[in-house]
Amino acid sequence: MKSIIKNTFIVGSILAFAGCTDQFEKYNTNPYEATEGMLQTDNLTVGSFFSQMELRMVPFTAGGQQDDSYGSSGAYQHFQGLSSDWYSGYVAPTGTWANGNHNGNYYFTGDWGNSMYKQNYTQIMPAWSKIKTNAEKNKTPQVTALATVLKVYAMHRVTDQYGPIPYVNYVAGSVNNTFDSQDKVYKKFFEELDDAIEVLTPFASSGAKILEKFDYIYKGDARKWTKFANTLRLRLALRVVYADATLAQQEAEKSLSNPIGFLEEASDRAMISGLTIMNPLWEQAYSWNEERMSASMDSYMNGYQDPRLSKYFTKAKDNGYHGVRLGIDLSDGNADYIGNNISNFNLTSASNIIYMSASESFFLRAEAALRGWNAGGTAKDFYEKGIKASMAEWGVTSGADAYIASKLQAKAFVDNTGKGGDAAQPSTITVAYDENAAFEVNLERIITQKWIANFLISPEGWAEFRRTGYPKLFPTTRNSNSGTINTNLQIRRMPYPSTLYDNNLTAVQNAVTLLGGGDNGGTKLWWDKNPNH
Repeated sequence: MKSIIKNTFIVGSILAFAGCTDQFEKYNTNPYEATEGMLQTDNLTVGSFFSQMELRMVPFTAGGQQDDSYGSSGAYQHFQGLSSDWYSGYVAPTGTWANGNHNGNYYFTGDWGNSMYKQNYTQIMPAWSKIKTNAEKNKTPQVTALATVLKVYAMHRVTDQYGPIPYVNYVAGSVNNTFDSQDKVYKKFFEELDDAIEVLTPFASSGAKILEKFDYIYKGDARKWTKFANTLRLRLALRVVYADATLAQQEAEKSLSNPIGFLEEASDRAMISGLTIMNPLWEQAYSWNEERMSASMDSYMNGYQDPRLSKYFTKAKDNGYHGVRLGIDLSDGNADYIGNNISNFNLTSASNIIYMSASESFFLRAEAALRGWNAGGTAKDFYEKGIKASMAEWGVTSGADAYIASKLQAKAFVDNTGKGGDAAQPSTITVAYDENAAFEVNLERIITQKWIANFLISPEGWAEFRRTGYPKLFPTTRNSNSGTINTNLQIRRMPYPSTLYDNNLTAVQNAVTLLGGGDNGGTKLWWDKNPNH
């Protein structure tokens, strides 16, 4: 890791409020109409906390300043760079830390996995508690609803990385917060999203703005936030489908029937804007030379002759696009991998931080339709719309129709350095949809294209790989935890942060009991129950 200069970047002044409840104020009005009084209310006193939540959901440098603890590229590495970025199949490590013996080959090192937990419990949850308390005092439930959607987005990635977490009865600042089983956490997510969407829908229908001055994603646009919440609820519903199919369908169809709908247009994509930022992956790849294109992205995107290749990556010296296997041995240095043999990311220092793609909503509905749910369309139609939406998001203006009709397949991987790591073709799935194919074949097709579209939203890519087994990713070339992690199944979770054992031993021991297996990378999460994978 590199040393990052500390800073004094502060999102907003921290106000002192206390207490919280679990209920939103209900309206005795038309559920799809906001009153004039609601539209005029914008609780500015909590705006700084809302900005804090948005800017801390992924660590990055904002405003030209850096904070080693929460807002730097170093924090980003510990947050997801050394875990989901790699395990999703998007990114491969080319850093020479510990001669390449690290998380990439399941050799877990010190506090490398702590930041996801730390940041969310020191930045996201306390800020949400402050917002909720003040919004209840001022009778502005729309503000609580907006903050709750952000909280669920942030915290579902925490539980999806570790398993049981403190959540259901969480109280900011309390030393008595206990861990909840993941099924209880997810049920709480759904309860919160149901309430938040009910509150936000009338504001969305009226074209209202909420916390406009403090919102770096949608500028307070209640309609887009409701679309975001509907898309998030559908994402989480499908996440639990192999653990609780009834709950999954019930929650999915709530979003599918909501009148506001889903993120669909390129302009709906959720990302930070209006700030000068430093993209952390750009810094790791270009300043530190520690990350490059993965072998899995190489295999699928080259095999499909994907028009997004040049949007995602740079060309190598031979004018091709080439990736790297996870777990490569760098004991003799990384010159061959950080030189011009391997493709880098097509990023600039100011590239946007993407939280959710609009195209994802189409692939979610494609899977819902494939499962026979009331999705409002066919799996094939949603699937093809998802590809076109992704092309639009990435600025690809031609070639979508030819790509959708393509029967090309992923390619075998050849290490362009000539140092080994070659691998056989991972899959024979084509882009072209086949309505006569078996369920599992079309599921693989949908998830593979969703994975490509969700490039750089790595917590989602890793979660979906674990849930479905798709896309078929190349495993690490070295497994230092073969006794606990199956090389072919690949890693299923990150161990709990070392600091929990130091500071809250009893609680984390109880969490491991709830997990139902050892605190290691091979134990499956509650929702990870696909019988085929």
